[in-house]
Amino acid sequence: MPSYQPVYIETYKKGLLTEKKETAYSALSSCTFCPRKCKVDRLSGEIGICKTGEKAFISSFNPHFGEEEPLVGTKGSGTIFFTHCNLLCNFCQNYDISHLGHGEEVSNEQLSGIMLHLQNEGCHNINFVTPSHVVPQILSAVEIAVKKGLSVPLVYNTGGYDRVETLVLLEGVFDIYMPDFKFWHPEVAETTCNAKDYPDIARKALIEMHRQVGDLVINDSGIAEGGILLRHLVLPGDLAGTRDIMRFVAGEISLNTYVNIMPQYRPCGKADEVKGLSVHLAQKDYKMALQAALEEGIKRLDSRRRRFMIS
Repeated sequence: MPSYQPVYIETYKKGLLTEKKETAYSALSSCTFCPRKCKVDRLSGEIGICKTGEKAFISSFNPHFGEEEPLVGTKGSGTIFFTHCNLLCNFCQNYDISHLGHGEEVSNEQLSGIMLHLQNEGCHNINFVTPSHVVPQILSAVEIAVKKGLSVPLVYNTGGYDRVETLVLLEGVFDIYMPDFKFWHPEVAETTCNAKDYPDIARKALIEMHRQVGDLVINDSGIAEGGILLRHLVLPGDLAGTRDIMRFVAGEISLNTYVNIMPQYRPCGKADEVKGLSVHLAQKDYKMALQAALEEGIKRLDSRRRRFMIS
């Protein structure tokens, strides 16, 4: 048992995890978990934007060594990739998973077993990738797994399109929030995701996440135990609005925010339908984004990809 105790263990002991699960499942009958607010009855098999009914779909799970350094450590981050998505960026690098639905349906018991398997493999955390549309299923699986010895931190790895009301329900469950902040400009979000409200939603979500868990805490072994880890994918021609996002983070969240400025954009999916996104990211665009972050006061930057790009 690690010296750090994940927050969900105390939440479970108080009986609050069961309450959260029951609240979440009751809301599935008219689903408004994400900002799309489809209001479909997922318990009866109806599906909305996320194409997911009562059960979650998983495309893959494994110890992942391509994540940020504080998550990976020596044994990897235990990633679980959920199929489908509530945001559906048309340039998604996992287009076959998010848009085409490659994956298999799993029960909550199976999901809990996957979590325990990854922990037994030595993974430093359980990393739920694209979890926004499967919150009830995750809560149920965590409740099952904690009874069987789950004891590593949980990571909420999201595109940032999350309702504050849903995040409040998750307080005391997730140790680490790892949101993307994808776009500053509403017109870019509308063109790429049909989500003009994305920038406003992401700002409010990030504020709530930070209220819950604060800045990223890394132990003496270099492993993250709790807090915010923010991702930002640089887009060609500064379509993401990097400087504005970093200014917001520095001024409204924390100058100590751990940020990964990501350079790996490449045109995928239907990116060629959007002006400016049909090309790979130029190194100069990445350097400008990195410089903008530093100039806005964001100094706590993930170093792995930075060394790769500009060494």
